[in-house]
Amino acid sequence: MLIRAFHQADLPRARELLRQLGYEVDAERLAARLSHVLHTQDHRVAVAEDDQGRVVGLMHVFVRPALEKPCEAVVQALVVDETLRGRGIGQALMREAEAWAGARGLASVALYTRHAGAFYARLGYAKVASPDFMRKRLDASDREEGA
Repeated sequence: MLIRAFHQADLPRARELLRQLGYEVDAERLAARLSHVLHTQDHRVAVAEDDQGRVVGLMHVFVRPALEKPCEAVVQALVVDETLRGRGIGQALMREAEAWAGARGLASVALYTRHAGAFYARLGYAKVASPDFMRKRLDASDREEGA
Protein backbone atom coordinates (compact mmCIF):
# COMPACT_ATOMS: atom_id res chain seq x y z
CA MET A 1 0.00 0.00 0.00
CA LEU A 2 1.15 3.50 -0.87
CA ILE A 3 0.07 6.72 0.87
CA ARG A 4 0.41 9.66 -1.52
CA ALA A 5 -0.88 13.14 -2.21
CA PHE A 6 -4.28 13.47 -3.84
CA HIS A 7 -4.26 13.97 -7.64
CA GLN A 8 -7.10 15.42 -9.71
CA ALA A 9 -7.48 12.04 -11.42
CA ASP A 10 -8.54 10.66 -8.00
CA LEU A 11 -11.68 12.80 -8.00
CA PRO A 12 -14.18 10.11 -9.12
CA ARG A 13 -12.88 7.68 -6.52
CA ALA A 14 -12.89 10.35 -3.82
CA ARG A 15 -16.51 11.07 -4.66
CA GLU A 16 -17.39 7.37 -4.30
CA LEU A 17 -15.56 7.10 -0.97
CA LEU A 18 -17.35 10.16 0.39
CA ARG A 19 -20.64 8.66 -0.80
CA GLN A 20 -19.88 5.60 1.34
CA LEU A 21 -19.75 7.94 4.34
CA GLY A 22 -23.14 9.36 3.44
CA TYR A 23 -21.95 12.55 1.72
CA GLU A 24 -23.50 12.82 -1.73
CA VAL A 25 -21.55 15.52 -3.57
CA ASP A 26 -21.81 16.15 -7.29
CA ALA A 27 -18.53 15.99 -9.22
CA GLU A 28 -18.38 19.69 -10.07
CA ARG A 29 -18.95 20.80 -6.49
CA LEU A 30 -16.44 18.28 -5.13
CA ALA A 31 -13.84 19.43 -7.67
CA ALA A 32 -14.33 23.03 -6.53
CA ARG A 33 -14.05 22.07 -2.87
CA LEU A 34 -10.93 20.01 -3.46
CA SER A 35 -9.34 22.79 -5.49
CA HIS A 36 -10.00 25.23 -2.66
CA VAL A 37 -8.58 22.87 -0.02
CA LEU A 38 -5.55 21.90 -2.09
CA HIS A 39 -4.67 25.56 -2.67
CA THR A 40 -5.11 26.56 0.96
CA GLN A 41 -2.03 26.63 3.14
CA ASP A 42 -1.76 24.08 5.96
CA HIS A 43 -4.07 21.45 4.45
CA ARG A 44 -3.13 17.95 3.27
CA VAL A 45 -5.29 15.56 1.27
CA ALA A 46 -3.82 12.10 0.86
CA VAL A 47 -5.01 8.81 -0.55
CA ALA A 48 -4.15 5.20 0.11
CA GLU A 49 -3.45 3.25 -3.05
CA ASP A 50 -3.45 -0.56 -3.18
CA ASP A 51 -0.95 -2.75 -5.07
CA GLN A 52 -3.04 -2.44 -8.24
CA GLY A 53 -2.97 1.37 -8.11
CA ARG A 54 -6.59 1.67 -6.98
CA VAL A 55 -7.46 4.40 -4.47
CA VAL A 56 -8.88 2.64 -1.40
CA GLY A 57 -8.84 5.43 1.18
CA LEU A 58 -8.93 9.20 1.55
CA MET A 59 -7.79 11.55 4.31
CA HIS A 60 -7.97 15.34 4.78
CA VAL A 61 -6.11 17.01 7.64
CA PHE A 62 -5.50 20.70 8.34
CA VAL A 63 -3.99 23.02 10.92
CA ARG A 64 -6.59 24.68 13.14
CA PRO A 65 -5.32 27.86 14.78
CA ALA A 66 -7.00 28.89 18.01
CA LEU A 67 -6.83 31.59 20.63
CA GLU A 68 -7.78 29.56 23.69
CA LYS A 69 -5.45 26.60 23.09
CA PRO A 70 -2.39 25.67 21.05
CA CYS A 71 -2.81 25.11 17.33
CA GLU A 72 -3.53 21.51 16.44
CA ALA A 73 -4.17 19.34 13.43
CA VAL A 74 -7.75 18.31 12.69
CA VAL A 75 -8.61 15.25 10.64
CA GLN A 76 -11.60 16.53 8.73
CA ALA A 77 -12.21 13.40 6.67
CA LEU A 78 -11.03 9.81 6.79
CA VAL A 79 -12.69 7.09 4.77
CA VAL A 80 -11.65 3.63 3.66
CA ASP A 81 -13.51 1.63 1.03
CA GLU A 82 -16.25 -0.21 2.93
CA THR A 83 -15.20 -3.56 1.42
CA LEU A 84 -11.62 -3.16 2.69
CA ARG A 85 -12.04 -1.89 6.22
CA GLY A 86 -10.14 -3.64 9.00
CA ARG A 87 -6.99 -4.14 6.90
CA GLY A 88 -4.85 -1.31 8.29
CA ILE A 89 -5.63 1.26 5.59
CA GLY A 90 -7.27 3.74 7.97
CA GLN A 91 -4.46 3.25 10.45
CA ALA A 92 -1.89 4.04 7.74
CA LEU A 93 -3.78 7.19 6.75
CA MET A 94 -3.94 8.29 10.39
CA ARG A 95 -0.19 7.72 10.77
CA GLU A 96 0.24 9.99 7.74
CA ALA A 97 -1.93 12.68 9.37
CA GLU A 98 0.04 12.40 12.61
CA ALA A 99 3.40 12.57 10.82
CA TRP A 100 2.22 15.60 8.85
CA ALA A 101 1.14 17.31 12.08
CA GLY A 102 4.36 16.41 13.85
CA ALA A 103 6.44 17.82 11.01
CA ARG A 104 4.66 21.15 11.56
CA GLY A 105 5.46 21.15 15.28
CA LEU A 106 1.88 20.50 16.34
CA ALA A 107 1.41 18.69 19.63
CA SER A 108 -1.98 17.09 18.95
CA VAL A 109 -4.38 15.74 16.35
CA ALA A 110 -8.12 16.08 16.90
CA LEU A 111 -11.19 14.81 15.07
CA TYR A 112 -14.93 14.38 15.35
CA THR A 113 -16.48 10.95 14.97
CA ARG A 114 -19.96 9.54 15.39
CA HIS A 115 -19.43 5.90 14.54
CA ALA A 116 -15.72 5.07 14.62
CA GLY A 117 -14.81 5.84 18.23
CA ALA A 118 -13.50 2.32 18.88
CA PHE A 119 -11.20 2.54 15.84
CA TYR A 120 -9.70 5.84 17.00
CA ALA A 121 -9.40 4.63 20.60
CA ARG A 122 -7.28 1.70 19.36
CA LEU A 123 -4.97 4.29 17.80
CA GLY A 124 -4.61 6.14 21.12
CA TYR A 125 -7.27 8.83 20.71
CA ALA A 126 -9.33 9.70 23.77
CA LYS A 127 -12.65 11.47 24.11
CA VAL A 128 -12.04 14.94 25.53
CA ALA A 129 -15.46 16.57 25.40
CA SER A 130 -19.01 16.16 24.20
CA PRO A 131 -19.48 19.26 22.10
CA ASP A 132 -22.82 20.06 20.61
CA PHE A 133 -21.90 20.87 17.02
CA MET A 134 -24.21 23.58 15.72
CA ARG A 135 -24.68 25.24 12.32
CA LYS A 136 -26.72 28.06 10.86
CA ARG A 137 -27.23 28.33 7.10
CA LEU A 138 -26.60 31.86 5.87
CA ASP A 139 -27.98 31.61 2.35
CA ALA A 140 -29.74 29.31 -0.08
CA SER A 141 -28.75 25.64 0.17
CA ASP A 142 -27.13 25.70 -3.26
CA ARG A 143 -24.53 28.29 -2.20
CA GLU A 144 -21.08 26.75 -2.01
CA GLU A 145 -19.60 27.23 1.46
CA GLY A 146 -16.37 29.18 1.68
CA ALA A 147 -16.17 29.88 -2.04
